[in-house]
Amino acid sequence: MALCCRALRGRGAAGLQLAEVLRAALLPSAAAHSLPTHHWKTLNALLRCHTPELGGHLYRCADCGREHFVAHSCRNRHCPSCQRSGAEEWLAQQSESLLPVPYFHLVFTLPHCLNGVIRQNQCQLYKLLFDSASATLLEFAQHRLKAQIGVTAVLHTWSQTLLDHYHLHCIVTGGGLRLDGRGWKSSNPHYLFPVRALSKMFRAKFLDGLGQLYRQGALSFHGLLAPLSREDKFNELLAMACTPPWVVYAKKPFAGPRAVLAYLSRYTHRVAIGNGRLVALDRAAATMTFHYKDYADRSRRKTMTLRLQEFLRRFSLHILPARFVKIRHYGLLGNRQRREKIALARAELREAEPQATAAASAPPQPAAGSLPTGCPHCGSARLRLIARLRRAQAPPLLADSS
Repeated sequence: MALCCRALRGRGAAGLQLAEVLRAALLPSAAAHSLPTHHWKTLNALLRCHTPELGGHLYRCADCGREHFVAHSCRNRHCPSCQRSGAEEWLAQQSESLLPVPYFHLVFTLPHCLNGVIRQNQCQLYKLLFDSASATLLEFAQHRLKAQIGVTAVLHTWSQTLLDHYHLHCIVTGGGLRLDGRGWKSSNPHYLFPVRALSKMFRAKFLDGLGQLYRQGALSFHGLLAPLSREDKFNELLAMACTPPWVVYAKKPFAGPRAVLAYLSRYTHRVAIGNGRLVALDRAAATMTFHYKDYADRSRRKTMTLRLQEFLRRFSLHILPARFVKIRHYGLLGNRQRREKIALARAELREAEPQATAAASAPPQPAAGSLPTGCPHCGSARLRLIARLRRAQAPPLLADSS
């Protein structure tokens, strides 16, 4: 009886998967890479995703009688295939909090002169980025609208070429509950807040927070950044960061809640690079080629070729600290009083039920590694689960050399 192992991962145009590239970069000389323990765990998870080493389900087709094995997914948030199913589950939950109001998209970006400090102090400065951007938006709403708005913020750390590019995507309600409790205050449907004023307040809050962390001794400086442990050198960095205007970019408002969910489905669970951008892996030359958009050249699609070790270095820059939350909610959407505030907002907006959305009304999609939709041999939907195979008791593929 024939047996096949079905991998549910999407592939790039060249049939490549990110795990193949990472394996080519790591396995020949894994011991030569000095990475944190958490990075090794993440890379091991990605290499084993949808392989028998994670266990899985064995099915038999009632029509053709053939068997096939569906391996479990790693469910790691840095895995491009697993994040697709994770996004669907998350969106189904978020659709319950949508309001029938305009939504705005703002992007808060940190200057590149701070990249090195952020790289060595990720937990502290990622949190400071969230705190500074959310506080800026909430304070503007309090002063200009006299209302509490809702904010969903998503952290991205990469550029199209996988270099450091620390920025926060914020989805903001076009209005909020009045602070005096007298109903809903709507913003201009085409305009939220002035971006230059937002930029100045955001810069002041972040640099002030950065200075406080330094004075508290909460920041670390290693290697080439060791001189920043001296106060005069650190003050020079603050002055350098304060000189250029900071970027807060406001995009056009969304065309209703449906468009908000469509946008979030692309951004919330995005990883640094997905399988669809992979072009070619040259093992002999030890190079990797991938697509990227050159925003400086009218967003033209181009290709870039990197040495495998450089590709691995850049990818590892964007592995988040363990248990760090990269999607956060503020104001009306804050977790503590979210249900009560959303119910009150709907009542004020005279909408008793959440507006139907494509994500909320569509049938749930099976997660990677769950019951397949049909037999891969004959297409029959009459499949029977005959065995659940546990995770293989195998040692890590990659050794922790830290």
